[in-house]
Amino acid sequence: MSLLSTIVLAAEEAKAALFFPAWVFPLIAIAVFASLGFVVHSFRDVANRHSHKVDSSASVHGTDHH
Repeated sequence: MSLLSTIVLAAEEAKAALFFPAWVFPLIAIAVFASLGFVVHSFRDVANRHSHKVDSSASVHGTDHH
């Protein structure tokens, strides 16, 4: 047998045990995605809350030439 067929046969015989059942992994992904979405949502209006700082520093630095 060739090396490739030996590797394929060895990979078919080995069964990897998972830490959790297969249906748990999508739930973990959904929970991580939802928590990251919550973090992004909580910072969604930060630029508008601090717009007075941007306006005052733009006039000082001469960047209002647009």
